[in-house]
Amino acid sequence: MKKIFVSVGLAAAGAAGLPSVHAQSMDAGASPKIWNVAANLRGFYDDNYAVAHDKTGSFGFELSPSVSANVALQQTDIGVRYTFGMYYYLQRAQNGIDPLDYTHQGDFWLDHSFNERFKLTLADTVAVGQDPQLVQGGSVIRVNGNNVANTATATLNSEWTRQFSTTTHYGNNLVVYDNGGTNSPSNPSQAALLNRMQQDVGTTFNWQFQPETTGFIGYDFTWVNYTGNEQIAPQYVLINPPNIRTVNYYSDARNYRTHTLYLGVSEEFSPNLSASVSLGASSTYLYNDPISKENSLSPYANASVTYTYMPGCYVQANFTQGQNATDVSTPSANGQLTQYQESSVFTLSLNHQLTTKLSGSLIGGYQYSSYKNGAYENNTGDSAVSAGLHLNYTINRHFSANAGYDFNELFSTINQRGNSRNVVYLGLGANY
Repeated sequence: MKKIFVSVGLAAAGAAGLPSVHAQSMDAGASPKIWNVAANLRGFYDDNYAVAHDKTGSFGFELSPSVSANVALQQTDIGVRYTFGMYYYLQRAQNGIDPLDYTHQGDFWLDHSFNERFKLTLADTVAVGQDPQLVQGGSVIRVNGNNVANTATATLNSEWTRQFSTTTHYGNNLVVYDNGGTNSPSNPSQAALLNRMQQDVGTTFNWQFQPETTGFIGYDFTWVNYTGNEQIAPQYVLINPPNIRTVNYYSDARNYRTHTLYLGVSEEFSPNLSASVSLGASSTYLYNDPISKENSLSPYANASVTYTYMPGCYVQANFTQGQNATDVSTPSANGQLTQYQESSVFTLSLNHQLTTKLSGSLIGGYQYSSYKNGAYENNTGDSAVSAGLHLNYTINRHFSANAGYDFNELFSTINQRGNSRNVVYLGLGANY
């Protein structure tokens, strides 16, 4: 199943409060040189650095150096990159609180062509930090500690004939929050609620009807195991005369397995315009729910349109419908635990080369997430709105200046859950 971001905001809008190379794609580390060294130094103002319902703002600065290497062999490309982030918050220093946050991100990628028809791609990204938009593990607030999110993928592209090909993939997502052992059933920690391993495996069968038109059908299997091993809700007494039993909810009560079947088509209307859409359904089995081990059906969708209107300038729209983890677990009156969220996500991005030296991007989106089971299944959901404006000015081949603004707001009828955040930054970048 395709991964979608958590309800705090839109990953495509960039990491608010983390306007650095953390927001770049993995392939951005590749360069004609074998190695590359870069750094960003930025000043910022973040009006809600804890991403909490009650705002606390602070001026600060960010230093984020990175080093990468990329080797192109005859049939294999290999790349690695490491990025370190240091964030200083003046308001925390004035209040006698440790003013520094540290983040780490490591990337690895390998492309190997066995021959002209078979290609293997391996990739892994690990992020360590506190900000929810860097870790993207399901928490909507900042979490102290070295919280880890690791995403590994393996993809085999096989061209069997000129018209028929397959894409087989395996993904492993590991989320580990660092605040385990601080748990209480009425106020569970992020570690208790969200620490998990998610595995995805599937195959897509592609048929090229025309040079510009490809149809496909695919199947994905997803298996999610929650590993927090802590109680995530108070005890519930289940009365079903003549039987009465006490139910305890632990982290693994949210384990599930999902089967997804989808059908789609991709089309290149012109060299400048392309689109892809896939539609299907997911069947999810909550096999470890202590109250109801139910099967449920939900829609699945993944669509994108890209239009390049001039060199270096393009507009892209995306829509996804799927499932994601949530840090809400509150049971309903009949004892059913909140399991996950079903989310509809729309993003729109514009990248424009304003001059030969000045480029800009404008990104925004909207997400609506409803709860599966639990106290908030029928009467509420979360809505998230994000927007970002980013500018980059190339001074020369080694130096650049950058500025930007990011906005994120989470609307929720759950008390004290909603929050809003504004971040502005101005900085210098160096690359060698």
